[in-house]
Amino acid sequence: MESALKARIHVPVLMAEVLQSLQPQPGQVLVDGTLGAGGHTLAMAEKLGDSGIVLSLDRDPEALAAAEINLKGRRVMVAQSNFCDLPEVLAEVEIPHVHGILLVLGLSSDQLADHDRGFSFDAPGPLDLRFDPAYGEPAYRLINRLSAENLSNIIHEFGEERFARRIARAIVEQRKKQPIETATDLAQLLRRVIPHRPHGERINPATRTFQALRIAVNDELRSLEIALRRLPDCLEFGGRLAIISYHSLEDRRVKEAFRNDPRLEILTLQPIRPSQAEVSRNPRSRSAKLRVARRTDA
Repeated sequence: MESALKARIHVPVLMAEVLQSLQPQPGQVLVDGTLGAGGHTLAMAEKLGDSGIVLSLDRDPEALAAAEINLKGRRVMVAQSNFCDLPEVLAEVEIPHVHGILLVLGLSSDQLADHDRGFSFDAPGPLDLRFDPAYGEPAYRLINRLSAENLSNIIHEFGEERFARRIARAIVEQRKKQPIETATDLAQLLRRVIPHRPHGERINPATRTFQALRIAVNDELRSLEIALRRLPDCLEFGGRLAIISYHSLEDRRVKEAFRNDPRLEILTLQPIRPSQAEVSRNPRSRSAKLRVARRTDA
C-alpha cells in the first residue's frame, strides 16, 4: 500500500482538448484506456455526473492502487488490463458499447519518477521498464542475453536511434565484464558511447534507447495495432476515439489506421498540439499529438 500512496505528480496533457473532442454528456459511458494518475478519468467523470460512468484501464498495478484512493466516491470502474483487451473487459461488465474512448500512449511522469523500476535514466533500481511487473521479461534480462544484431534492431526500430549498432556492440562488450542491471548502468554506458548531439538538441543521449527497450518489453506497438483494429467496434455509432501519442512510431500507426478504417470518420485533419502556454507549464507535453475519429455506421 505504501507505493499506492506515493504522491502523484503526473500532469494530464491536452485536458481541455480531450474534453472538447469526446464531448462527454451526463449519462454516457466513457473509457479511459490508460488511467495513469487519473487526471483525465476524473475530468471525464465530473462531466458525466451521477448518471454516467468512466471505465478506466491500466496495466500498472500501482496506478490502479492509487486510483482506488484518489477516485474514491466517483462514478469510476477500474480494471487491470491492456487497452487492446477492452472488448473482453466490456463483455465482463456487460456493457455492449461506449460513447467515447481515450488512449494516452507511453509512460506517465509518475512511472518516470519511480526509481524502483528503471524508467528514470539515473534510477538506482533494476532496469525493469515493465508497466506490469508480473508480465513479460524485464529489460535488464533482455539486454544481457540478446545478440548485438538483435539489440541493434530493437534500438533502431523502436528508438529510431542512428547509433544503434554502436550502442549494441558496447552493451555486449560491457556485459562480458559485468552484467548491466540498473538504469544508471545503462545510462552511463550510453553517455560514453553516443557522440555529443548537435548544438541545441535537447534530447538526453539515453532517451531513444530507453524508449526502445520499454516498447520492446511491453510490446507496446503490437498492443496499439491490435487496439486500432478492435476498439472501433466497442463504440456506438457516433462514438469518438481520441488517442494522444508522443512519438512518430505511435502517431504514424494511429494516423494510418484512422485513414484506412471505413468504420471511422477522421475529425482532426491535423493532430491537435498543446498550446505554448501548456508547454511552458508542462514541458513534457511538447511532443504530444491528439488525433480524434468518430464511429460511422459503415
